[in-house]
Amino acid sequence: MRDLIDTHAHLDDASFDADREAMFERAREAGISAQVVPGVDRASWSRIDSLRENHAGVHAAYGLHPLFLDNHRDTHLDDLPRWLGDRHAVAVGEIGLDFYIEGLDADRQRRFFHEQLDMAEDTGLPVILHARRAVEEVTQAVKKRAGLRGVVHSFSGSQEQANNLWKLGFHLGIGGPVTYERAHRLRDIVARMPIEFLLLETDAPDQPCAHRRGQRNEPAFMLDVLEAVATLRGESPDEVAAATSANARRLFGI
Repeated sequence: MRDLIDTHAHLDDASFDADREAMFERAREAGISAQVVPGVDRASWSRIDSLRENHAGVHAAYGLHPLFLDNHRDTHLDDLPRWLGDRHAVAVGEIGLDFYIEGLDADRQRRFFHEQLDMAEDTGLPVILHARRAVEEVTQAVKKRAGLRGVVHSFSGSQEQANNLWKLGFHLGIGGPVTYERAHRLRDIVARMPIEFLLLETDAPDQPCAHRRGQRNEPAFMLDVLEAVATLRGESPDEVAAATSANARRLFGI
């Protein structure tokens, strides 16, 4: 059985409440040995910590996501270092910038983002980055912090932006969008990119693969991502699985 790691799955989401144990069993049957579960707001951290304590292979990340800006308080930034230190975090995340959704306060996003980058520097933890229509600014922020490690989750940027991230040692998280035939730019990047910077993910329950459009996503469905990536690269699924899992273990220390 393959040893696969889903490097981005929101398994604390309420959509899994009715069948969470069955979801974990399907993941095991598919060869998913581990999942990284990132936080999005302060309320999510306790749920994720409970999953970590009760399910082998669940690895927690804690952060304040830009899309949940209305939920965030300065006191949550005060709380975060303790959670990163005491609750076996493998990363700071999910953090970043989102300039796609209208009405989000850009300056407030930046303040929360930069303070969390500082925490990653202080702790030595990698970062899980959200960068929707913000890849350039996120990359510049990372560039100013020598030695920072991490992944741009659900990468949707250009070839040049990908090149700049690799120069900084950053990974690209690739999930369901790569299975869509119309995603020409992304598929071209994945086909030719250095495999040492490639991570597989689902973003469950979001971003399902093309043939599951409109359905809830889950870790077991990462096999579809694996097959698509292997086909694009002209490599075997086993080769891609081994390389991407090694990348994930190295980055997150799992």
